[in-house]
Amino acid sequence: MRNELINVLHTYKNAFASDNEPLGAVKGHEVDITRNIDRPYPPVLRRPAYPASPRAREALEKHIQELIQLGVLRKVGHNEEFDVTTPIIIALHNDKSRMAGDCRALNTYTAPDRYPIPRIQETMTQLSRSKYITSMDALKGFHRNVLMPKSKKLLRIITHCGIYEYLRMPFGIKNAPSHYQRMMNTIFPTELSEGWLIIYIDDIIICSDSWSLHLERLARVLDKVTGVNMKISLKKCNFGFEELKALGVIVSGLSLGIDRNKMEAELLKSIFQNKK
Repeated sequence: MRNELINVLHTYKNAFASDNEPLGAVKGHEVDITRNIDRPYPPVLRRPAYPASPRAREALEKHIQELIQLGVLRKVGHNEEFDVTTPIIIALHNDKSRMAGDCRALNTYTAPDRYPIPRIQETMTQLSRSKYITSMDALKGFHRNVLMPKSKKLLRIITHCGIYEYLRMPFGIKNAPSHYQRMMNTIFPTELSEGWLIIYIDDIIICSDSWSLHLERLARVLDKVTGVNMKISLKKCNFGFEELKALGVIVSGLSLGIDRNKMEAELLKSIFQNKK
């Protein structure tokens, strides 16, 4: 089972994030932020940066540099006009930090997108009846959606070190889950209609009753992932488990699972090196 799995992953190694291409950019699904007001915008949309502690500032600077390197952010030039700025919040916990935009004002003036998100409970029966279950996670899911030019100007963040513009869809904006769910449903319409693929925003779950069929379905999904230039986080994948945590619950099947923790190093080595 292990060698068969590694062969499939090696064939579709471009579906996984790597140091050379950590993020990818999904083709053909640019995001348009629709406002429900016209210019001139109210002052509440042009907000100042929040005060932050020295530790929070240092963490914020690291996050910004990482996002610039990934092509998610760019710095806004001194001569560029701007009339929407969103302040940033840094959440600190032990040695870790998270960066999030306080998008409440922008979200208030964003037209709602009511594209349906799947009901988790309705997928549980389908999962529990499967013998083999694989779960995958798109790395930095929302950042895979490129923004349309006019939407980029609405998604500018203000910090102690300047103003930056999002080039990809950020977390925290209204309609982000709907945008992403629509994109995923559009990429995998046949697989979803056949009933063995479950997609809940950036969670991808494959269900099968036989190992050979499971590998075939895994290959189909990875082939489409490669075709649209999406990148999967290998570290967040669980292949062929009998029991795993999916969509926030523990689901049991019948098979012998492949332990991700024991295999991760071997998989990373195997699929990114040339076969001899």
